[in-house]
Amino acid sequence: MRYTICVMPGDGIGPEIVAEAMKVLETVGGKYGLEFAFTEALIGGAAIDATGGPLPEATVAACRAADAVLLGAVGGPKWDTIDPAIRPEKGLLGIRKALGLFANLRPARLFPELAAACCLRPDIVGKGLDVMVVRELTGGAYFGEPRGIEERGGEKVGFNTMVYAEHEVARIAKVGFETARKRRGKLCSVDKANVLDVSRLWRAVVLEVAKDYPDVELSHMYVDNAAMQLVRDPSQFDVIVTENLFGDILSDEAAVITGSIGMLPSASLGAANPGLYEPIHGSAPDIAGQDKANPLATILSLAMMLKHSFNETKAAEAIEAACATVLAEGYRTGDIMEPGKTLVGCKAMGELVVARLG
Repeated sequence: MRYTICVMPGDGIGPEIVAEAMKVLETVGGKYGLEFAFTEALIGGAAIDATGGPLPEATVAACRAADAVLLGAVGGPKWDTIDPAIRPEKGLLGIRKALGLFANLRPARLFPELAAACCLRPDIVGKGLDVMVVRELTGGAYFGEPRGIEERGGEKVGFNTMVYAEHEVARIAKVGFETARKRRGKLCSVDKANVLDVSRLWRAVVLEVAKDYPDVELSHMYVDNAAMQLVRDPSQFDVIVTENLFGDILSDEAAVITGSIGMLPSASLGAANPGLYEPIHGSAPDIAGQDKANPLATILSLAMMLKHSFNETKAAEAIEAACATVLAEGYRTGDIMEPGKTLVGCKAMGELVVARLG
């Protein structure tokens, strides 16, 4: 099989982690008879520097023409003071919208080898941590209108609008139920229905969709309680489905309690468009170009790509196993380093994973 992948290295550590991930992909492709054709496109700060905007039309076209998209990271202090309308992050939001990527899957799984790096108590860690956060990606306060900053009564007022239509809630709820059906059969829908009208609609639609999934155990939780329960006892969760803003916060919380945000991949999926795969961490400009970044989240994002976009499960599992083997052998990048382990850089970590695939 031959697949076309649009690669967007982006900013900061993006080019470094993407370079290592591509080596892994080519290696696993050779092992399982898969061929990959790569195209490269600009996004974020790199695109601003080259074209004046964070998401050139050529980038959107290249992504739409591909079978899947790999993204590194966007942003950095270099662009912090420019017009907010063309900040690097606008490129990320824009490509999600352009490709119709409404579902973000963020697995938060604690590798047993990294148990000591987890910030939770050992008795909590012992119960296990394997949560999938399904986040709605193209609605809510990040995209709702009206929005802006204006003068009211002699002072500036900022405002955003959280908006969801029934069909937007129904389609992400279905992704949540389908995901739970393939895992442990439990889905927790997170909202703020005691305060927000939009959350009351969210809950009503989720309950309606649930009628088609009698085999999935559905529960509901307010977002503030969910944030607390994630650190009190994450083992109670299987799949969490929630709206854009809540999902952004909860998925990062779930990531941190696994030991390092540098370990976790993500997949952004739509109804028919190419999926976009990226690590959930940022561009880490403070370590960019120093060979200190952790490429494992990007490499594991490729495993999600192989599963969700290409249905190449064996190749995906081989990448996951290689990453686990490297960790079991005691190799660590700086973000997950602990006493008694071997510190390696970004390039060396990528090479180790490649070697374990051989």
